[in-house]
Amino acid sequence: MRGIFHWLKNSSKMKRWIFLILVGMASISYGMANIIVSDESITFKLALKIILFFVIGFTCVVIGLVYLNKRNMELFIEATDDRIDSSKKANINNLIFNKKVYSEGPKIVVIGGGSGLNTTLEGLKKYTGNLTAVATVSDYGETLNQEKDIFYRQLEDVKGGISALALNDESKIKDLLNYRFNQGKLKGVSFSDIYFTAMNDISKNSAEAVKNSNEIFKICGKVLPITNEKMNICAELENGYLIEEKSKIAETVYDKLTKINRVYLNPNNCKALPEVIEAIKEADGIIIGPGSLYTNIIPNLLVNGVARAIKESNAIKLYVCNIMTEPGLTDNFSVSDHINAIVDHCGTGLIDYCLYDTGEVVPEFIKKYNKDGAELVEQDISKSKDTKIKFIKENMSIIKEDHVRHNSLLIGNALIQLICDDLRFQDKQNDPEYMMMNSKLQADKEIRRKAKRNEKAKIENNTIKDKDKKKKSKFKSKYSERLESIKTADEKALKKKKTKSK
Repeated sequence: MRGIFHWLKNSSKMKRWIFLILVGMASISYGMANIIVSDESITFKLALKIILFFVIGFTCVVIGLVYLNKRNMELFIEATDDRIDSSKKANINNLIFNKKVYSEGPKIVVIGGGSGLNTTLEGLKKYTGNLTAVATVSDYGETLNQEKDIFYRQLEDVKGGISALALNDESKIKDLLNYRFNQGKLKGVSFSDIYFTAMNDISKNSAEAVKNSNEIFKICGKVLPITNEKMNICAELENGYLIEEKSKIAETVYDKLTKINRVYLNPNNCKALPEVIEAIKEADGIIIGPGSLYTNIIPNLLVNGVARAIKESNAIKLYVCNIMTEPGLTDNFSVSDHINAIVDHCGTGLIDYCLYDTGEVVPEFIKKYNKDGAELVEQDISKSKDTKIKFIKENMSIIKEDHVRHNSLLIGNALIQLICDDLRFQDKQNDPEYMMMNSKLQADKEIRRKAKRNEKAKIENNTIKDKDKKKKSKFKSKYSERLESIKTADEKALKKKKTKSK
């Protein structure tokens, strides 16, 4: 009975189709009654009337049943899809399609760290649920709380990846993991440090703790640490000076007025997690970056087995170059310099496409970055050591919380478009995977076109208003009320003269 009453709720939108079916059945019954009751021979007019009621009736019944079943399935998907917020109005027309896209979407591996990794994941999770985020795991050389023995700061990129892959964009996972206690013995310690300490005790190791966290937080895809072994990122400068703590690399380079010659891992035989290698082998697309070149991107590629697995993979490999340089790490770097650093450390064959920005960033924000020693990455691609790389130039910079960030949707669109082009090249236009991804891309493009048109219309309206304001003289705008009162006084005086003359 509860199920029947649920159908009759306004939010279920079922009553209209039930009513349509009843109208159809009534129409068919009326047509049949005319045949049964009629004593006389059926005339052409009566036959036409009966046929008309039968056609209307069957049409109403068929349409009602089709939409009733469709709506019933939509309600089922709406109730079982964690992406949908029940408190908000969902786009019901795309529920079934989106459910299929997420579950059967392309397998994508994202390798990186920091805010760049999170940005990429936020864009890709709108296209597929088969995501694997490979995060850097390194000791920062810091102790958070010696008394409580909490050392899990090296999982900073892991918790960022978990937050980015939250099913709901307004999820409180990020707030929870980043929460810091502000009093007592735990003052300054974040909830994530305590959580991963507990999970490490419950699980076999830190890698197992991260994998278990994927299930606990019910995220879209999974986050994996690059290795289960202790990994320390070190650097050798051009003057031969060695830095053995990741957190001191940028500061030391800046103080020594030199550049990084290479980065390396200590110990240098760290093995990649087996699940990471498996994900790379099965991937349809691999995204490297954006992120810190020497402390996130290259260290992940230096872990034993990772670079080789990427080279041997048949997936499309996309490198997303940073928009701004990193003080002390990539000063005066161009797009070519970023690629050459990867080639010098890991060789060629890791990148098929490079996505880089046009450099059209609002000057006010560039000045803010200049104060900290950062600047725009130079858009020079002519000196790349890997000549097989194809370059894609896009305006992908956006301002988010007063910081220059990558457009997450554009990164997702670029990779999905490349996968679609590859399937088209293989004459797989009729494959369900291609059709679903292509439909999603076209829908997103239409949404962006409408947004641009609306923005353009707003700008045009504002310019028209500005022109109208300019047309008004300063005198008129200043003394408009006085002029209006003089006008009304003149009209009254004219009326009085007319009445006197009469």
